[in-house]
Amino acid sequence: MSGFSPDWLDLREPADHRARDRGLEARLASCLADRESVRVVDLGCGLGSNLRGLYRALPARQSWRLVDYDAALLDGARARLAAWADVVRADGADGLRLEKDGRLVDVTFAQADLAGDLDAALGEAPDLVTAAALFDLCGEAFIARFAGAVAARRALFHTVLTYDGRETWEPAHPLDAAFRAAFVAHQGEDKGFGVAAGPAATRHLASAFAGEGYATHLGSSPWRLVAPRDAALIRALAEGQASAVAETGRLAPAEVEVWRVARVAATAATIGHADLFCRP
Repeated sequence: MSGFSPDWLDLREPADHRARDRGLEARLASCLADRESVRVVDLGCGLGSNLRGLYRALPARQSWRLVDYDAALLDGARARLAAWADVVRADGADGLRLEKDGRLVDVTFAQADLAGDLDAALGEAPDLVTAAALFDLCGEAFIARFAGAVAARRALFHTVLTYDGRETWEPAHPLDAAFRAAFVAHQGEDKGFGVAAGPAATRHLASAFAGEGYATHLGSSPWRLVAPRDAALIRALAEGQASAVAETGRLAPAEVEVWRVARVAATAATIGHADLFCRP
């Protein structure tokens, strides 16, 4: 599964970082507080935004393995992390050794098909498995298999920004409810991991990890977008949703266009996401 543009990932990063549930991050930090180092696997890493959003909650020495199917995104992650760090050194042919805010962050990059070879993507002994904006694309069977694989490693699990289906746009529009229903239907199509769970993904994740004997903690991470600060993201979000809804055929093309025109000029939008932290 691929297809996420670097422009979109760059555009959403500030909103993602603002939205993350800091209470869950504090729980994670507490679990790792007595450790000097941590080994992290970040699945579907994109351009490395999750590392940049989470590193402050982790011990001073961090070893990250960034995994994505898209080699171009991995190249982009390398470049953006190198630009972000206070100090950057190459660490062998494929890795980076970064210093940021007093933390030493070693990063390696792995191209892998999560659906095809989950065990290879996870590796043998991570302390923490994490992901951002991934699991709403995954099917219930994959989620159950994933939870079992993480539990077999006794790793902590922390995921953020899973779409939960809740949206509020301002000003309100008569087509909002129908549009949201069509968008959720589109999201439920197979994205390469079976029929996608969409807004139900966090519930399935929590249930699967509970079944593996994990304690589960839920959080909320809604985007709160306001123009003009977030005008570019609002516009891109509206364009993307309009394109997705048009593919479903559930609304007439004229209705899609009316909604799109209204929404690219929206003054504000709240897009619901859920975060989840699970520990053995």
